[in-house]
Amino acid sequence: MTNAWVLGARPRTLPASLVPVAVGTGAAVAAGGAVWWRAVLAGVVAVAIQVGTNYANDYSDGVRGTDAERVGPLRLVASGTKSPRAVKVAAVVAFGVAGVAGLALAAVAGWWLVAVGAACFAAGWLYTGGPRPYGYAGLGELFVFVFFGLVATVGTAYVQVQTVTGLAAVAAVPVGLLAVSLLVVNNLRDIPGDEVAGKRTLAVRIGPPGTRVLYAACLLAAPVLAVVIAVAFNRPWALIALLAGPLAVTPVRRVAAGAAGRDLIPVLGATGRVQLAIGLLLAVGLAV
Repeated sequence: MTNAWVLGARPRTLPASLVPVAVGTGAAVAAGGAVWWRAVLAGVVAVAIQVGTNYANDYSDGVRGTDAERVGPLRLVASGTKSPRAVKVAAVVAFGVAGVAGLALAAVAGWWLVAVGAACFAAGWLYTGGPRPYGYAGLGELFVFVFFGLVATVGTAYVQVQTVTGLAAVAAVPVGLLAVSLLVVNNLRDIPGDEVAGKRTLAVRIGPPGTRVLYAACLLAAPVLAVVIAVAFNRPWALIALLAGPLAVTPVRRVAAGAAGRDLIPVLGATGRVQLAIGLLLAVGLAV
């Protein structure tokens, strides 16, 4: 069923791949001009890597039995909706799409980017796959910050202007924090099941109170950093990202009030909307 594949791709989390491409392109415009077809290919790479990672996560957690007590959205393997082999193939296909688009970018921007792409694929697969998945060791947030923040944002700008700019590097920080906030609220929801399955995420390690504080810090710091960017790089229009700040109030309040389990599912969607709004406004602010 097509709808099952769409749900398995976890569409609510896709802003994590779209936002760094938008912000990186905004930084490219600020540096002298975007190359739009390269921006589109960077978007294909980012979305395909995330979809591949989501399917790989579904496959690995499914065969490990980690998703057996899950309260979140549909998981293809754990629910029996799709076979492990089919989900594994879907992950490989998604990574393949990212690889093709990435090779096109490497051909014009530098073949060393192939190594960066390979690191992204490895990070996506080894989050819950392989003999020692780093997601089970509480390192997921760090890797999300690096790859969905720094690498994706700076990389998008680089393939367009052929240089690493300070603006892109600093703008990547709020992008990374927004991506981390998505993972944090997801892992907060899954603490009970992850504890049973032996999945020692950061949320499991620091407990619900600490995780709630971390979520609020990541989500609220992002628009505040727009002020730093506006002042440090003389990009006053970056301040329009503050307009999206009020959108963060409701999900932060719900998390702070103790929302748990299924009550966090709408918070995940709200977090994605906050991420998208702040990211797009910041991208426009950088480009103006």
